[in-house]
Amino acid sequence: MLEKVAELNLPMCIPVEFGTCDDGVYSLQSWINGEDLEKVLPNLSEAEQYLLGVKSGEIVRKMHTIPAPDTQEEWAARFNRKADRNIKLYQDCELKIDGCENFIKYIEQNRHLLENRPQCFQHGDYHVGNMMIDEFGLQIIDFDRYDFGDPWEEFNRIVWSASASPHFATGQLKGYFNGEPPLEFFKLLAFYISSNALASAQWAMLFGQDEIDIMTKQTQDILKSFDNMSSSVPMWYLKDFHAQEIDGVSYKLNAPYDFGFMKKYGTVFEVFDEQGSGNIAFGVQDGDKRYFVKFAGAPKPNYIANRDSGAVDTVSAIKMLKTAVPLYTELAHPTLIKSVFAEEIGGGYAAVFEWENAKGIEPYDSPGYLKFMQMPIEKKMRAFEDIAEFHAHVAAKGYVAVDFYNGSILYDYDNEKVIVCDIDLYQKSPFQNTGRLGIVGSARYVSPEECVEDAVMDEITNVYTMGATAFALFASGDRSPETWTLSPELYAVAKRAVSDERSERQQSIGQLIDEWRAAREI
Repeated sequence: MLEKVAELNLPMCIPVEFGTCDDGVYSLQSWINGEDLEKVLPNLSEAEQYLLGVKSGEIVRKMHTIPAPDTQEEWAARFNRKADRNIKLYQDCELKIDGCENFIKYIEQNRHLLENRPQCFQHGDYHVGNMMIDEFGLQIIDFDRYDFGDPWEEFNRIVWSASASPHFATGQLKGYFNGEPPLEFFKLLAFYISSNALASAQWAMLFGQDEIDIMTKQTQDILKSFDNMSSSVPMWYLKDFHAQEIDGVSYKLNAPYDFGFMKKYGTVFEVFDEQGSGNIAFGVQDGDKRYFVKFAGAPKPNYIANRDSGAVDTVSAIKMLKTAVPLYTELAHPTLIKSVFAEEIGGGYAAVFEWENAKGIEPYDSPGYLKFMQMPIEKKMRAFEDIAEFHAHVAAKGYVAVDFYNGSILYDYDNEKVIVCDIDLYQKSPFQNTGRLGIVGSARYVSPEECVEDAVMDEITNVYTMGATAFALFASGDRSPETWTLSPELYAVAKRAVSDERSERQQSIGQLIDEWRAAREI
């Protein structure tokens, strides 16, 4: 039978020889020089996990093209006997688990789902524990339990995969169905998982307390996922998650999107799919040139880091990026990332910038953040002063910074320079936030007036922003003197800048810079 499966050219252990010997029977299969997928998955990104799941779904779909023998018994009669057996196994078992009565109830109420189901070849034990990954990709192993039956019953062990990675399990189902699974599938999945769960108690009893503990936890997880079998769609299923690849780089979205137009800019070598803006960005190589391409219009969540109004639709996101692009020319500065051009393309809007060989310092406690924080004080001081000088330039141009925080900062370790990379929400000063943006930005950076509807933001607001930046860079955001890593004199300058009362702050960023530099000399 495995030879017939191998004829489908699936990535699997290939049968080489099968025979008998004095001690019984033997099976020789091709060697897979890889690693267990279960161990590899935690080290992969969510997008990579999902795409491997998609691949596993496509593989088993192809496997299911092998029909069952014509002599196969009708499915409903066959599986009803199995369900009856599993119910009795549980009822006769000494081990009882709270909630298992919900499995029995679900089975009794949904036996009609078994009627007129097709049958085909089944792997019989299809989950992450029987998969490997090598230099060629995903490989399927362990066909010892192959059988024939309802193709959808194949997923009765998906709980193991979902426990290892909900993204993998979700990808497997979407890969199998080439899109969203039908509700009828989920109803049958819950039926088959219920039957399996009932048999697990008796099985675990044979292998001791460790297996009992594992099985008990899995049973509780199943009941939680299916809301005690009142919902047929498990909680681990990520309906709004999607991932895809471009030039071998994986990234996540809410739904499929055609990025074929990116070839115009070059070959993608990196994707930034977790930006607070909700836009998706790409690092591209075009000959000896590299560019950073920010795109608005793809199905991404949270188009603005807005703690009030939440996500913005794609039409608004495109409008916002179009509005932002001229700022990079108007506020051009050696510390600001350099704009190249922007255009409507691919059903959205792309803004192209020169690539900076630099690393971000967000999120807090990330490797990038820790690397920056461990730099010598003098280098960090220079970075802070460059950021302040840029914002003095912003003020001189008649603008106010909105949504500046750690995520706006890059650092080029080779050239020892800081780069400001995101000024999309900067506004003409004075700016009155009439609720259009809500409360925007990091709580560590926003001034009191930014939290009040209709309040005016201006250069004095950005004095606060720069003071908050000093505390972020030299005290990890803490504003107590005990955590401050510079002199008391510099602490006093920064502390004044973050005064709640606007009149108590320095009245311009230039004044803040002058006081800072004077304090450095003390």
